[in-house]
Amino acid sequence: MALPSGKHDVFQAIADPTRREVLKLLVDHEMPVTAISGHFTMTRTAVSKHLRILAEAGLVKERKVGRETRYRLETQPLQELKSWLNYYERYWENKLSALQRFVEADEE
Repeated sequence: MALPSGKHDVFQAIADPTRREVLKLLVDHEMPVTAISGHFTMTRTAVSKHLRILAEAGLVKERKVGRETRYRLETQPLQELKSWLNYYERYWENKLSALQRFVEADEE
């Protein structure tokens, strides 16, 4: 399914380790871009680009406080990811159970 121009899906957004780290920073509280940037060796502009991708995927929300923009984590889009991972977790559990039954039957 194609996304509208300028939009990113959750999977694309979390593919980058920097963006995953940004999400970790925002778990407990909202932060301004200057505080987020302080955790990385890249420029504030580069961090802002990562934040924009996360915002386009709906993973962060921004709000203005005076001249400062603060970012907070939005967990709802992560439900799509959780559902996808749960499917594959069940898949591998079934495969490992089948392997175990095969090995145990072979031992008898």
